[in-house]
Amino acid sequence: MIKLISKAFSQISSLLNGLQAKRFLAVVLVGFIVLTTNVNADRGNTKAVTKELDRVVHQDNADRPKTTGEWNREARQTEDAPGKRVQRIAKESAEAVKQFGGVYPDTAKRSANSVDENVNR
Repeated sequence: MIKLISKAFSQISSLLNGLQAKRFLAVVLVGFIVLTTNVNADRGNTKAVTKELDRVVHQDNADRPKTTGEWNREARQTEDAPGKRVQRIAKESAEAVKQFGGVYPDTAKRSANSVDENVNR
């Protein structure tokens, strides 16, 4: 019985040692890749992606904020004027509902056509 427990303990111990070696090797490989990769080469690409995303987000002419930074900036501007803040929220909500109302009928029509096509198959 002692021999069986001792054998099981040695197998578990060798397994854990093997896992630690694998973890160490993985950390070394990841560190090597991170340190040898040219991170500065992607900075221009990141800026280009950010500009394109900003262009897409702001393609409509709505005055309401669309990014977290814009929402925070607007909140700081109206921090001491709750009445003005409520006015802005109401205006922006009305604008959002109007914009959604313009998109919804087309989406509903296309969805209904799609459902009809699938039912008729």
